[in-house]
Amino acid sequence: MKHVYQPGSRQDAPVLLLLHGTGGTERDLLPLASMIDPGASVLGVRGNVLENGMPRFFRRIAEGVFDEEDLKFRTKELHDFLDEAAASNGFDRRNVIAVGYSNGANIAASLLFHYKDSLKGAILHHPMVPLRGIPLPDLTGTPVFIGAGTNDPICSGRETEELTSLLEGAGAKVQVHWESFGHRLTESEAKAAAAWYENTFGAR
Repeated sequence: MKHVYQPGSRQDAPVLLLLHGTGGTERDLLPLASMIDPGASVLGVRGNVLENGMPRFFRRIAEGVFDEEDLKFRTKELHDFLDEAAASNGFDRRNVIAVGYSNGANIAASLLFHYKDSLKGAILHHPMVPLRGIPLPDLTGTPVFIGAGTNDPICSGRETEELTSLLEGAGAKVQVHWESFGHRLTESEAKAAAAWYENTFGAR
C-alpha cells in the first residue's frame, strides 16, 4: 500500500497509523499526528480503492452503504500490510494506535471488529458501524476515542451510540466527544483527542 513512515523521537512511543477520509492521501493527517504525539512514529497509509478518482480504503454502494465483501477484503489487506510494515521498519506491531477520519475511521473500526490485538487503541473521528451481525473479538481494555457530531449528516448520533455499545460490549473502553459541526474534524475535536491520548497513554 502507498504509505509514508516517519520514525519518532521516542522509541517507546506508539506508532500512529494515519487513515485519511475519502479523497485524502497518506500525508493528510500528519498535522493531526503532531498534535496528538509529536514524539511518536507515524505510518500514513493511502487507501487502494478509487471512487471517481478519490482514494478510499474500501468500496461503497452508496453514501453510508458499504460494500461488505470489499470491506472485509480491504480490512485483511490493511492488517497484513501492518505486519509487513512493522517488519520492514522495525517497529513493535503490538504498539500501533489508529488515527482515522471518516472512511479511515471506518476501516480502523473494522480492524477492531475483525482482528484481536490488531490495534493497541484507536482515535476514530466520525466513524460508522463497519459491519453488523458479526461476533467481535475480545477487546478487553482496548482504549477507543470517538469524535462525533450531534448534527453529522453522514454519521448520526444513533450510529455513534450503536458503535459505542458494540465496542463496549466486546470490552473496549470508549470515550465519546460530541460537537455540533456536522461531519467536520475541527481543531477543538483534535485537541480533545490529544488530551484523551495523553491521559490514556502518558507522556507525549
